[in-house]
Amino acid sequence: MYVSYGKLDTAPVTSLLRFVNGTDRPYDTTSLRCPLVNNNRKNASVSCSASSIVNVEERASEIPSRIRSLGQVSGVLGCQWGDEGKGKLVDILAKHFDVVARSQGGANAGHTIYNSEGKKFALHLVPSGILNEDTICVIGNGVVVHLPGLFKEIDGLESNGVSCKGRILVSDRAHLLFDYHQEIDGLREAELAKSFIGTTKRGIGPCYSSKAIRNDIRVGDLRHMDTFPDKLDLLLSDAASRFQGFNCSRDILKKEVEAYKKFAERLEPFIWDTVHYVNESISQKKKILVEGGQATMLDIDFGTYPFVTSSSPSAGGICTGLGIAPRVLGDVIGVVKAYTSRVRSGPFPTELLGYARDLLRIAEQEFGTTTGRPRRCGWLDIVALNWVFLTSILMVIGTPMSTFPADLSDLEQSHVEYETMPGWQADISSVRSYLDLPKAARKYVERIEQIVGVPIHYIGVGPGRSALIYK
Repeated sequence: MYVSYGKLDTAPVTSLLRFVNGTDRPYDTTSLRCPLVNNNRKNASVSCSASSIVNVEERASEIPSRIRSLGQVSGVLGCQWGDEGKGKLVDILAKHFDVVARSQGGANAGHTIYNSEGKKFALHLVPSGILNEDTICVIGNGVVVHLPGLFKEIDGLESNGVSCKGRILVSDRAHLLFDYHQEIDGLREAELAKSFIGTTKRGIGPCYSSKAIRNDIRVGDLRHMDTFPDKLDLLLSDAASRFQGFNCSRDILKKEVEAYKKFAERLEPFIWDTVHYVNESISQKKKILVEGGQATMLDIDFGTYPFVTSSSPSAGGICTGLGIAPRVLGDVIGVVKAYTSRVRSGPFPTELLGYARDLLRIAEQEFGTTTGRPRRCGWLDIVALNWVFLTSILMVIGTPMSTFPADLSDLEQSHVEYETMPGWQADISSVRSYLDLPKAARKYVERIEQIVGVPIHYIGVGPGRSALIYK
């Protein structure tokens, strides 16, 4: 199989190119050199939205109106393997929306945002619109909620002057993630040995498993503490029967029940029928921004299964995770890094190894917000982007395919064909106008637009709110 990819290089160009061509990876590569890394710019990303492509001059006068014209219900989703910078864009756009909502995932999402004073906030469950004081933040029915973690986030926000009272609504249909889910997540990974998935061990998969086999506990069940102990006992007993290393005793059950009695009391003001709230907000013409967790290439149906998450971070997950009709979903903004990174195991055809990987990882601070794990890094994967937009350019024995392979053995045996583009060495972290970018940088952005067929409207050049170019 021959696969066409875009690839970007890091400085110094020639030594990294020699390194890539000198590896023993089973991919045929040609060169693409496009240095986008400097020590002053971290986690740069580009954002795509599905509207017609217009020229730079036309866009210059449209920047404020472009944001205002986003659909009443819009989404910000990751188009790679996560960590693209979704939280930053949501934080910036939040002031133009009444509601910011999470629809799937759990505390395995790690979104880093900065307030106007440059203070850093690392969020895992609370939507990234929380720093905008006029925004209501919704944790939808498709999210799995670890209450100790949620309260820790809320306490951290409150201690830094961010008011959460009356601003966070947690769906009564959302499922509860318990500490035991995290424990069996680790046991499951150990059981898989060398075939481990590489999860965050936050218990996400086991919680969704409990949901799927219909014995989990939902947020609304906290209002019925008379039946809560029996439901929790069933959960713990089921885990004990499955995993030898899991310790389940009456004392543990009693301790958990007492803890959740206190959690239930504290959570009560946050519990809401968010399906009704969101749909009522739509009928009242309020604007809703949906913040995706993880990314499409980690989607349980469309990602590199089994090396995926346990929910649907693609557009379909918005509808099921919030309880809204597909017809109300308007614009979906896809966030893409100028290169590719991923955590977890699984095939990564454009992956860099050794010195080149370390250089990119350190320059871009590629370490997980949730786990602190170093991320795997590599060249921009155009095939994956085309798969996200359902216009793939895969080649098998010289014949074009119209889809990304479901069979990971096909992906692992892929031969990568790289496209070479000129690079640049300039620091672009202070650039705020698209036309002020180096010509090579603009050519790179425009080539991505051309191949993928989707316009790029926002270009991140740093972690702060102001480090954004409107194109």
